Amino acid sequence: MDIKLEKKKGIQKKHLPYIGGGALFLVLLGWIIFGDHSSTLRVDARGISIGNVTKAMFNDFVRIDGNVQPITVVQLSPQEGGIVEEKVVEEGSQVRKGDVIVRLSNSSLELSILTSEANLTEQMNILRNTQITMQQQRLDNENTKLQVDMETSRLRRTYEQYEKLFKEELISREEFLKAKEDYDLSVRKNALITERIYQDSIYRSLQIDQMEENMESMQQNMRLIRQRRENLSVRSQIDGELGLLNVVLGQNIGAGQMIGQINDLSDYKIEAQIDEHYIDRVRAGLNATFERQGSTFNLTIRRVFPEVREGKFRTEFLFVGERPDNIRSGQTYYINLELGQPTEGILIPKGTFFQHTGGSWIFVLDKEGKKAHRRQIRIGRQNPQYYEVLEGLEPGERVIVSSYESYKNNEVLVLD
Repeated sequence: MDIKLEKKKGIQKKHLPYIGGGALFLVLLGWIIFGDHSSTLRVDARGISIGNVTKAMFNDFVRIDGNVQPITVVQLSPQEGGIVEEKVVEEGSQVRKGDVIVRLSNSSLELSILTSEANLTEQMNILRNTQITMQQQRLDNENTKLQVDMETSRLRRTYEQYEKLFKEELISREEFLKAKEDYDLSVRKNALITERIYQDSIYRSLQIDQMEENMESMQQNMRLIRQRRENLSVRSQIDGELGLLNVVLGQNIGAGQMIGQINDLSDYKIEAQIDEHYIDRVRAGLNATFERQGSTFNLTIRRVFPEVREGKFRTEFLFVGERPDNIRSGQTYYINLELGQPTEGILIPKGTFFQHTGGSWIFVLDKEGKKAHRRQIRIGRQNPQYYEVLEGLEPGERVIVSSYESYKNNEVLVLD
């Protein structure tokens, strides 16, 4: 007789694997749909720097290193080349305008000067002899004129006497005509001599003026030639300090070669190299300050040089008001150059994260400070202390400002 088996109700043992598999599937599906797939990296909180996002006044300035320089530097160069014979003044000495710094010798120049002097002296002697000859000719002409005048006067008296005697028939007609012809000839000679003297005087006057100009020119050339000898003594062009003298005894120096410099210490300027990032914002007239000996001193930009070398461009600053005590050439001052007026903005402290992100993103900590999430931001201006944040952060948040070199492409940092 068959026994009827009753069907068991509920979850049986054989159903458990199916139920477990289904539950695991649902968990995986939920993780795929709702889970956080960001790449995560655990970092040691003690090795990072955290900065606060604040809303405050942003001072638009840049800090640069400036070197003190004399207000004027004059190059020391000989006008004539030669061999160094004597160093009259040593580096660092105070000199006056016209003081001899170095004496040179040049035998070829001396020979050239002697030859030129001899040639000029010969030409000047020729001109003087020509002037003497012209004066003699003038005197001869005047003497001839006097003689002709005297002869004309005598012949005129003879003619007048013969005219009276001829009218009284005391002399022959031939004698009368001869006296008349002699007198007329003398009058014409006198007129010719007068005209010749007049023309000679005009020509002589022009020639003398030209010779005097030539003489003055030759004398000027003589002075210049003699000045070349004086140029063998290299002199200071200004009052100041001999800051550099790069010569040794016996050295052959060429004309125009720089051998030193004279520093005008009546005032000072400051030269500074600025990163080319600021070249469009730096201009003449901007103000700057620096601290020295517990006091603040003011500067203004005198000149901006447009040439960029090795990523920097050169500027010159002048003092406004007082100068520091014991100021010296070559000193370094740390200058704060004002690029604009202070404005209110959202700020974060400067840090090395900028080198890896370029200011386009940053890690922002959550409220608990246990995790930091990567966030896109936009940074504007910067000064030595802060970055100005234009987008992406709010006051009160905290950010990681230390180096991101080991974080690579991680989007979440877990702080341990």
